[in-house]
Amino acid sequence: MAVILKKVWESMISRSGPDSRVGSSHQTANRPASAGPLDQLPTEVFIQIFRLLGPRDAARASAVCRAWKELVSDNMLWAFFLQNGREPWDTAIFAETYLRPGRPHTNYMAYFSHSPQLSFMHIYAQREKVPGSVIIDGGSGYCKYGWSKYNAPSGRCATFMEFGNIESPILSRLQHFFTAVFTRMQVKRSLRPVVVSIPICHSDDTESARASRRQLRDAIYTVLFDMNVPAVCAIDQSVLGLYAARRTSGIVVNIGFNVTSVVPIRCGKVMREVGVEVVGLGALKLTGFLREQMQQRNMNFESLYTVRTLKEKLCYVAADYHAELSKVTQASCEISGEGWFTLSKERFKTGEILFQPQIGGIHAMGLHSAVSLCMHHCADSGIFSDDGWFKTVVLVGGTSCLPGLPERLEKELIRLLPPSISEGIKVLPPPYGVDSAWYGAKIVSNVSTFHSAWCITKKQFRQKHRGRNPLAGS
Repeated sequence: MAVILKKVWESMISRSGPDSRVGSSHQTANRPASAGPLDQLPTEVFIQIFRLLGPRDAARASAVCRAWKELVSDNMLWAFFLQNGREPWDTAIFAETYLRPGRPHTNYMAYFSHSPQLSFMHIYAQREKVPGSVIIDGGSGYCKYGWSKYNAPSGRCATFMEFGNIESPILSRLQHFFTAVFTRMQVKRSLRPVVVSIPICHSDDTESARASRRQLRDAIYTVLFDMNVPAVCAIDQSVLGLYAARRTSGIVVNIGFNVTSVVPIRCGKVMREVGVEVVGLGALKLTGFLREQMQQRNMNFESLYTVRTLKEKLCYVAADYHAELSKVTQASCEISGEGWFTLSKERFKTGEILFQPQIGGIHAMGLHSAVSLCMHHCADSGIFSDDGWFKTVVLVGGTSCLPGLPERLEKELIRLLPPSISEGIKVLPPPYGVDSAWYGAKIVSNVSTFHSAWCITKKQFRQKHRGRNPLAGS
């Protein structure tokens, strides 16, 4: 195999020109029809050689002759390269199948029925050309930021909703926030597109709420373009959480810092006309309830950070709360600088307030009741003939990582809902833990049509708002 590969390589170098590259469109008329004696090798051997050479050199081999060009253009070869690329194969295929048209696209089948068959070689070439972007997940408790070509966020800071002096004008706070992120990332802001996730706020479908959401989005665009960012993509955080689970439709349950949002999404669009449910119960309430239980047991701790760490490491959601009360559930955890802590029933009582808020003295709707109500609204809306679009529930947010939560929520929904709605329900855990929305933005920022289909440039923004102040009334 080594001898054959050497011959192929020498032949390729001598007969292909310097313009041979992935996805190049140079003329092929002057290429010979075959490569001579090497054409006697079986096709399977050629494919294995091209795989060993890698995408860049395989593309160069396509310039040797027309026969090799046809072999190199094979979809299965480039499927192999995509499978072994930076992103998981199923993620890349999801992105190129459903996100290429842009957002939101209500009829994907109609789009692809009028599009040529996808060429994996062309897709690979386009994805390689997509520039790295700065991803900023606004969050509700804290912000995650990093490069789109990296596997995880590179840093965290306060969310832009609470950054700096909260009494300052929104433009001033946003400018302070983005400046801090760019400084920490050591990025030249004029060279990289920015993807921003926007937390769910002003969730109802009134004119006032729509205006508030529009003003926040326009403020983000205005500040970033004033900082000479070349292009911006701003997407709702819940939509990005759904994309991270490789879905475009479903219900996202976003357990945030202060509140929990139950968000119906159809083809990448938040269906506010159906109804977004907001529950006054979030991560802070769970941490506070665990603190109260620890204080009742006279457990000493230095800060709320200690309590939050114990919640993340030891707490879980019981499948059957009453049955769990009779079990031995003691477990211990060491906190650096403070020693060992042992929790017992606090481990599952803390998460139980998501379903029984009254246990923690909280006047709010249970999580399962809020999701059930949202599903009823979706089923009764009659907007779409497909009644299965809302039956996938995706959990998002740090607290949604509690073990046992997806199974318990699914069990409670099946118990609450009629069979016509509950049949086929599936509750999915956070696909990438606390960083799910950031990963959703990463998927979008690496799609082959990212710049043209998802971003807005400074010129486009100015043209759209010409003749009016985009922040009027803010």
